[in-house]
Amino acid sequence: MESTVPALIENVEKARQAMTPLRLRMLTLLRQPGSAATLAAALELPRQKVGYHLHALEKAGLVTQVGERQRRGFIERLFVATAGSFVVDPAILGAPPAVEKQDRFAAEHLVARSVETVREVTRMQAAAAEEGTRLLTFSIEADVGFAAPQDVEAFAERLTAMVAGLAGEFAPQGEGRRYRLLIGGHPAIRGQSTGTVN
Repeated sequence: MESTVPALIENVEKARQAMTPLRLRMLTLLRQPGSAATLAAALELPRQKVGYHLHALEKAGLVTQVGERQRRGFIERLFVATAGSFVVDPAILGAPPAVEKQDRFAAEHLVARSVETVREVTRMQAAAAEEGTRLLTFSIEADVGFAAPQDVEAFAERLTAMVAGLAGEFAPQGEGRRYRLLIGGHPAIRGQSTGTVN
C-alpha cells in the first residue's frame, strides 16, 4: 500500500541527493516497489545510469530494499521510497532572521513561525505513523478583505481576543492536550481563493 506520510529532510547532503529532476522522478515511481530495470524501462534510460542514481538514493536513506526476485537468470533487488513524499526543512538553507516576538506584523515573523510549523508537524506526523496512530490537526483558510491598512491591525487585535476567549471555554486553567494555534495573514495571490469571509 502506498504511504502518504511525508518525511522531513533535515540536512543539506540528503537534500542534495534527492533534489535532481531524475531522482525526484525515481522517488515518485518508487512509491510502489520497483527495481533498476523497471525504473530504466519507465524512464527510458540505460539500466546502469539508473542503477547509479538508485544506489545514491539508497545510501542517503531515501529508498530502501524491500525484496528480491529472480529475473532472466539474475537476482533483481526491489526498492521502495522510505516515505510517501519528502519535505525539505526550510531551515537547512538558512534560518529565517530573528525578529522581536511581539512584532506580529513583520513578514519575517510569519515566515519563521511557518518554518517551525512545517518542521514540527512533519516530525509529529511521521512519529504518529510509526505508532500506527493519526495525528489530529486542523486548519482554517479564508480570504479576508480590508478597506484600509490600519484595519489589518484592528482585525488582528479583535481576533486575538476572540481566540483567547474561545480557548478558555475548551480548556480552562490550562487543562487537556495543548495545541499550538498559528494564524497568519498575507496578501492573496490574484486568482486564488479559499473562500471569502465578510
